[in-house]
Amino acid sequence: NYEELFEENLNLFAELLKQQPVTWKGRLRAPLANQLVYPPSEGPLYTWVGVGGSPESVVRAAYYGLPLMLAIIGGSPARFPTYSQLYRERLEKFGKPPQPIGAHSPGHVAETDDQAKDELWPHYAGLMNRIGRERGWPPIGRDHFEREARDGALFVGSPQTVAVKIVRTVKALGLSRFDLKYSNGTLPHDLLMKSIELYGTKVVPLVREQLD
Repeated sequence: NYEELFEENLNLFAELLKQQPVTWKGRLRAPLANQLVYPPSEGPLYTWVGVGGSPESVVRAAYYGLPLMLAIIGGSPARFPTYSQLYRERLEKFGKPPQPIGAHSPGHVAETDDQAKDELWPHYAGLMNRIGRERGWPPIGRDHFEREARDGALFVGSPQTVAVKIVRTVKALGLSRFDLKYSNGTLPHDLLMKSIELYGTKVVPLVREQLD
């Protein structure tokens, strides 16, 4: 019942975002009668809908007029411009105002490309192969990792390399936001902290400069 459950939850959530008394009835959870969320937020709760790559999910986000977050965790980001286009077309069709589009991808930043990849590889492989065993995926090797780092969804490398890839993705998909998922598997805390530091002090300024 995944699709039906997601649809019901999002439908109810969209109503609750209005911060007005909600009377609602679905099939998979208890109904609500004149229910208020407590405590109320101080202003509108800005909410993104994450989409993993199905047109139906894109259309659903547009139907509710909620910002779209493309979760790009495998393969080339160049596969996704059609989803951005579909989202904008459906927003217009449903009479909704324009909304921002973002992307979310895993990555890691270090001083050099080789250092970043060598630091990330064993932890990324452990994470992906554990998930793969649960979901029936074949094990990945270093060649797969290198392809994802070069042309795919992994934003891993020096600040310059990561910035160039972010800029390319932002332009290709028409993004107004990019989120880097910096925690990958068992990557040690000190490497996570260094990645965050480099991302904030070097990657972000480079991206802004190149986009300007």
